[in-house]
Amino acid sequence: MLLQGRTILITGASRGIGAATARRMAEHGAAVAVNYAQNEAAAREVVAAITAAGGRAVAIQADVRDQVQAERLVRLAESQLGPVDTLVLNANMSFPVAPFTDLPWAGFEQKLLGELASAFHPCRAAVPSMIRHKRGCIIAVSSGLSRQPGPGFSAHTTAKSGLDGFMKSLALELGPHGIRVNVVAPGLTETDATAFYPAEAKAAAGSRLPLGRIGQPGDVAGIIALVASDEAGYLTGQYLSAGGGGMML
Repeated sequence: MLLQGRTILITGASRGIGAATARRMAEHGAAVAVNYAQNEAAAREVVAAITAAGGRAVAIQADVRDQVQAERLVRLAESQLGPVDTLVLNANMSFPVAPFTDLPWAGFEQKLLGELASAFHPCRAAVPSMIRHKRGCIIAVSSGLSRQPGPGFSAHTTAKSGLDGFMKSLALELGPHGIRVNVVAPGLTETDATAFYPAEAKAAAGSRLPLGRIGQPGDVAGIIALVASDEAGYLTGQYLSAGGGGMML
């Protein structure tokens, strides 16, 4: 029970890595706020699974790119579960996969601003309480593509690189208040977001990794839960690759 007594808010938690993280953290004793933007049914399924196992969880709708909605999300989570001491930034922003020469500025801008807004606003809403309690943990879910770009992913790479830099700045500024800030960067992982990859391509990519397979949501969830726990209490400002050994720093 690594997270007993903790209250954790996870943005973008209705599916994929976010949903797996919500379930894993609840298994370790945390009360979990499951944020979703549109898929209420999926979010409620996550909550139902947690409560059926004896845990505490609520589903809360909010588009965290919007300041007012992000502030409301944090208020509701705290009113229903208690002060949020851990924030997992996992909201997924869609983006165009295209060569730079075919990439419209509008698509690039939407990804860049959406990615940063979805981290900035929840942090601004949750951090004051963490400062008052002199304890907190923020974990951003980035991507291995922020360090190793791929063809057609310039919007994603740039946005996630900005997220990584933002987290380092927060780690520096918030550390004196007892708040840890880290980045977990998955490699290719089996989620809805990677459903467009052919199965053969995923198998080939996995065969090139030291661990011999691509990631599953639970693989990343376990790393996030460990980073959130007090066992990682001296870890801050770090970029942790969760890609089966595809990136060795």
